[in-house]
Amino acid sequence: MSMIRRRPRRSFILAACTAIVAAGCTALASADPNALWQIVNLDCVPAARTTGKTGICATVDLPGRYALLRDRQGTAQHLLIPTDRISGVESPALLAPDAPNYWADAWDARRYVEDSLKKARRATLTDDQIGLEINSAMRRSQEQLHIHIDCMRASTTSALARHRNDPPHVWTWDTIDGARYRIMRIPGPSFDFNPFDIVAGPHTSPDVMAQQTIFVTGAGASATDSGWLVVNSSLDTDGGTGSAETLLDHQCGAAAPVE
Repeated sequence: MSMIRRRPRRSFILAACTAIVAAGCTALASADPNALWQIVNLDCVPAARTTGKTGICATVDLPGRYALLRDRQGTAQHLLIPTDRISGVESPALLAPDAPNYWADAWDARRYVEDSLKKARRATLTDDQIGLEINSAMRRSQEQLHIHIDCMRASTTSALARHRNDPPHVWTWDTIDGARYRIMRIPGPSFDFNPFDIVAGPHTSPDVMAQQTIFVTGAGASATDSGWLVVNSSLDTDGGTGSAETLLDHQCGAAAPVE
Protein backbone atom coordinates (compact mmCIF):
# COMPACT_ATOMS: atom_id res chain seq x y z
CA MET A 1 0.00 0.00 0.00
CA SER A 2 2.89 2.41 0.66
CA MET A 3 3.98 2.15 -2.99
CA ILE A 4 0.49 3.00 -4.17
CA ARG A 5 0.40 6.09 -1.96
CA ARG A 6 3.75 7.44 -3.10
CA ARG A 7 2.99 7.53 -6.82
CA PRO A 8 0.05 9.95 -6.65
CA ARG A 9 2.11 12.12 -4.31
CA ARG A 10 4.99 12.25 -6.80
CA SER A 11 2.63 13.01 -9.68
CA PHE A 12 1.05 15.77 -7.64
CA ILE A 13 4.46 17.31 -6.86
CA LEU A 14 5.53 17.25 -10.51
CA ALA A 15 2.26 18.82 -11.64
CA ALA A 16 2.63 21.51 -8.99
CA CYS A 17 6.25 22.17 -9.99
CA THR A 18 5.27 22.55 -13.63
CA ALA A 19 2.62 25.08 -12.70
CA ILE A 20 5.06 26.97 -10.50
CA VAL A 21 7.70 27.17 -13.23
CA ALA A 22 5.09 28.57 -15.59
CA ALA A 23 4.44 31.35 -13.08
CA GLY A 24 8.13 32.08 -12.46
CA CYS A 25 10.32 32.47 -9.39
CA THR A 26 7.96 34.96 -7.78
CA ALA A 27 5.54 32.08 -7.31
CA LEU A 28 8.35 29.83 -6.13
CA ALA A 29 9.09 32.23 -3.31
CA SER A 30 5.57 31.99 -1.92
CA ALA A 31 4.97 28.34 -2.71
CA ASP A 32 7.65 25.88 -1.61
CA PRO A 33 11.32 26.60 -0.76
CA ASN A 34 12.19 23.12 -2.06
CA ALA A 35 10.40 23.49 -5.40
CA LEU A 36 13.57 23.86 -7.49
CA TRP A 37 15.04 20.74 -5.93
CA GLN A 38 11.83 18.81 -6.59
CA ILE A 39 11.82 19.91 -10.22
CA VAL A 40 15.39 18.76 -10.78
CA ASN A 41 15.32 15.64 -8.60
CA LEU A 42 11.86 14.33 -9.46
CA ASP A 43 11.48 15.39 -13.08
CA CYS A 44 14.57 16.52 -14.99
CA VAL A 45 17.18 14.05 -13.70
CA PRO A 46 14.94 10.94 -13.89
CA ALA A 47 13.95 11.91 -17.44
CA ALA A 48 17.59 12.31 -18.45
CA ARG A 49 18.55 8.99 -16.91
CA THR A 50 15.68 6.91 -18.27
CA THR A 51 14.80 8.48 -21.62
CA GLY A 52 17.65 10.81 -22.53
CA LYS A 53 15.21 13.72 -22.46
CA THR A 54 15.26 16.61 -20.00
CA GLY A 55 11.74 16.87 -18.58
CA ILE A 56 10.74 20.48 -18.01
CA CYS A 57 14.38 21.58 -17.87
CA ALA A 58 16.14 23.15 -20.84
CA THR A 59 19.05 20.72 -20.44
CA VAL A 60 20.49 18.24 -17.96
CA ASP A 61 24.22 17.54 -17.77
CA LEU A 62 24.56 14.39 -15.65
CA PRO A 63 28.41 14.24 -15.78
CA GLY A 64 28.56 17.97 -15.01
CA ARG A 65 26.00 17.51 -12.19
CA TYR A 66 23.71 20.36 -13.11
CA ALA A 67 20.44 21.14 -14.87
CA LEU A 68 19.33 24.31 -16.59
CA LEU A 69 15.79 25.58 -16.11
CA ARG A 70 14.09 28.30 -18.12
CA ASP A 71 12.43 30.71 -15.70
CA ARG A 72 9.19 32.12 -17.04
CA GLN A 73 9.81 35.31 -15.09
CA GLY A 74 11.20 37.74 -17.62
CA THR A 75 12.28 37.50 -21.22
CA ALA A 76 15.26 35.14 -21.20
CA GLN A 77 16.23 34.22 -17.63
CA HIS A 78 17.62 30.75 -16.92
CA LEU A 79 18.66 29.09 -13.68
CA LEU A 80 21.57 26.70 -13.29
CA ILE A 81 20.71 24.18 -10.57
CA PRO A 82 23.04 21.43 -9.27
CA THR A 83 21.71 17.89 -9.46
CA ASP A 84 23.28 17.29 -6.03
CA ARG A 85 21.45 18.51 -2.94
CA ILE A 86 23.24 21.79 -2.13
CA SER A 87 21.45 24.40 -0.07
CA GLY A 88 23.25 27.50 -1.31
CA VAL A 89 26.30 29.75 -1.20
CA GLU A 90 27.16 28.68 2.36
CA SER A 91 27.64 24.99 1.52
CA PRO A 92 31.20 23.74 2.28
CA ALA A 93 30.85 21.34 -0.67
CA LEU A 94 31.25 24.30 -3.04
CA LEU A 95 34.78 24.92 -1.74
CA ALA A 96 35.93 21.31 -1.96
CA PRO A 97 38.94 20.70 -4.27
CA ASP A 98 36.86 18.45 -6.53
CA ALA A 99 33.73 20.65 -6.59
CA PRO A 100 32.19 21.29 -10.03
CA ASN A 101 32.71 24.82 -11.30
CA TYR A 102 29.05 25.74 -11.61
CA TRP A 103 29.97 29.32 -12.52
CA ALA A 104 31.93 28.23 -15.59
CA ASP A 105 28.98 26.05 -16.61
CA ALA A 106 26.60 28.97 -16.05
CA TRP A 107 28.76 31.23 -18.19
CA ASP A 108 28.69 28.69 -21.01
CA ALA A 109 24.93 28.44 -20.57
CA ARG A 110 24.43 32.11 -21.44
CA ARG A 111 23.83 30.82 -24.97
CA TYR A 112 20.39 29.76 -23.74
CA VAL A 113 19.69 33.37 -22.82
CA GLU A 114 20.83 34.38 -26.30
CA ASP A 115 18.57 31.75 -27.88
CA SER A 116 15.59 33.03 -25.89
CA LEU A 117 16.30 36.57 -27.03
CA LYS A 118 16.50 35.41 -30.62
CA LYS A 119 13.15 33.62 -30.31
CA ALA A 120 11.67 36.79 -28.84
CA ARG A 121 13.08 38.76 -31.79
CA ARG A 122 15.35 40.76 -29.55
CA ALA A 123 18.90 41.93 -30.24
CA THR A 124 21.83 39.82 -29.05
CA LEU A 125 23.92 41.05 -26.14
CA THR A 126 27.63 41.38 -25.50
CA ASP A 127 29.40 39.64 -22.60
CA ASP A 128 29.26 42.78 -20.45
CA GLN A 129 25.47 42.87 -20.82
CA ILE A 130 24.85 39.37 -19.42
CA GLY A 131 25.27 38.57 -15.73
CA LEU A 132 25.36 35.57 -13.41
CA GLU A 133 24.11 36.01 -9.85
CA ILE A 134 23.58 34.11 -6.63
CA ASN A 135 21.80 35.44 -3.53
CA SER A 136 22.92 35.12 0.06
CA ALA A 137 21.23 32.60 2.34
CA MET A 138 19.22 35.42 3.91
CA ARG A 139 17.91 36.83 0.61
CA ARG A 140 16.94 33.72 -1.33
CA SER A 141 13.56 32.07 -1.73
CA GLN A 142 14.79 28.55 -2.48
CA GLU A 143 16.80 26.08 -0.40
CA GLN A 144 18.59 24.65 -3.44
CA LEU A 145 21.58 26.38 -4.98
CA HIS A 146 20.75 28.19 -8.21
CA ILE A 147 22.64 30.71 -10.30
CA HIS A 148 20.61 33.29 -12.20
CA ILE A 149 21.70 33.80 -15.83
CA ASP A 150 20.12 36.84 -17.40
CA CYS A 151 20.39 40.23 -19.03
CA MET A 152 21.88 43.09 -17.04
CA ARG A 153 20.49 46.55 -16.47
CA ALA A 154 22.09 49.11 -18.80
CA SER A 155 23.02 51.17 -15.73
CA THR A 156 24.88 48.15 -14.30
CA THR A 157 26.90 47.72 -17.49
CA SER A 158 27.76 51.44 -17.42
CA ALA A 159 28.75 51.39 -13.75
CA LEU A 160 30.98 48.33 -14.13
CA ALA A 161 32.63 49.68 -17.29
CA ARG A 162 34.94 51.78 -15.13
CA HIS A 163 36.45 48.56 -13.78
CA ARG A 164 37.27 46.89 -17.09
CA ASN A 165 40.92 48.00 -16.85
CA ASP A 166 41.39 47.40 -13.12
CA PRO A 167 44.59 45.61 -12.07
CA PRO A 168 43.85 41.88 -12.15
CA HIS A 169 43.21 39.83 -9.00
CA VAL A 170 42.81 42.92 -6.78
CA TRP A 171 39.62 43.91 -4.98
CA THR A 172 38.36 47.44 -5.72
CA TRP A 173 35.40 48.96 -3.86
CA ASP A 174 32.54 50.81 -5.54
CA THR A 175 28.96 51.89 -4.86
CA ILE A 176 26.36 50.88 -7.44
CA ASP A 177 22.73 51.95 -7.06
CA GLY A 178 23.37 52.79 -3.42
CA ALA A 179 24.85 49.41 -2.45
CA ARG A 180 28.49 48.75 -1.60
CA TYR A 181 30.35 46.11 -3.65
CA ARG A 182 33.91 44.93 -4.06
CA ILE A 183 34.96 44.08 -7.60
CA MET A 184 37.83 41.99 -8.96
CA ARG A 185 38.87 41.68 -12.59
CA ILE A 186 39.98 38.23 -13.70
CA PRO A 187 41.84 38.25 -17.03
CA GLY A 188 40.92 35.94 -19.93
CA PRO A 189 40.95 34.10 -22.15
CA SER A 190 39.31 31.16 -20.35
CA PHE A 191 36.92 30.86 -17.41
CA ASP A 192 39.39 28.87 -15.31
CA PHE A 193 38.51 30.38 -11.92
CA ASN A 194 35.81 29.69 -9.35
CA PRO A 195 34.09 32.77 -7.87
CA PHE A 196 33.15 30.80 -4.74
CA ASP A 197 36.87 30.32 -3.99
CA ILE A 198 37.69 33.95 -4.83
CA VAL A 199 35.00 35.38 -2.56
CA ALA A 200 35.75 32.96 0.28
CA GLY A 201 39.49 33.59 0.33
CA PRO A 202 40.69 32.50 3.78
CA HIS A 203 37.21 32.99 5.30
CA THR A 204 35.57 29.67 4.47
CA SER A 205 33.18 29.61 7.44
CA PRO A 206 29.63 28.71 6.34
CA ASP A 207 28.32 31.54 8.54
CA VAL A 208 30.48 34.05 6.64
CA MET A 209 29.70 32.62 3.22
CA ALA A 210 25.97 32.59 3.99
CA GLN A 211 26.00 36.41 3.96
CA GLN A 212 27.58 36.73 0.50
CA THR A 213 25.98 37.63 -2.80
CA ILE A 214 28.09 37.07 -5.91
CA PHE A 215 27.72 38.49 -9.42
CA VAL A 216 29.83 37.75 -12.51
CA THR A 217 29.91 39.43 -15.91
CA GLY A 218 32.29 40.17 -18.74
CA ALA A 219 34.74 43.01 -18.18
CA GLY A 220 34.15 44.07 -21.78
CA ALA A 221 32.17 43.17 -24.87
CA SER A 222 34.24 39.98 -25.22
CA ALA A 223 35.25 38.29 -21.97
CA THR A 224 37.82 36.24 -23.86
CA ASP A 225 39.62 39.50 -24.64
CA SER A 226 38.77 41.62 -21.59
CA GLY A 227 38.30 39.03 -18.84
CA TRP A 228 35.56 38.92 -16.23
CA LEU A 229 34.42 40.95 -13.24
CA VAL A 230 33.61 39.17 -9.99
CA VAL A 231 31.30 41.40 -7.94
CA ASN A 232 30.67 40.66 -4.27
CA SER A 233 28.74 42.18 -1.42
CA SER A 234 27.84 40.99 2.07
CA LEU A 235 25.22 41.69 4.67
CA ASP A 236 27.97 42.42 7.21
CA THR A 237 29.48 45.17 5.00
CA ASP A 238 28.61 48.80 5.73
CA GLY A 239 26.19 49.65 2.92
CA GLY A 240 26.39 46.09 1.61
CA THR A 241 23.63 43.88 0.34
CA GLY A 242 22.79 40.21 0.40
CA SER A 243 21.37 40.21 -3.11
CA ALA A 244 22.87 41.50 -6.35
CA GLU A 245 19.83 40.40 -8.35
CA THR A 246 18.85 44.06 -8.71
CA LEU A 247 21.80 44.41 -11.10
CA LEU A 248 19.96 42.12 -13.51
CA ASP A 249 17.06 43.11 -15.75
CA HIS A 250 14.59 40.26 -16.15
CA GLN A 251 12.74 42.26 -18.84
CA CYS A 252 16.00 42.64 -20.76
CA GLY A 253 15.61 46.25 -21.80
CA ALA A 254 19.14 46.33 -23.23
CA ALA A 255 18.10 43.88 -25.97
CA ALA A 256 16.11 46.03 -28.35
CA PRO A 257 13.32 44.49 -30.47
CA VAL A 258 14.45 43.43 -33.94
CA GLU A 259 12.20 44.45 -36.81
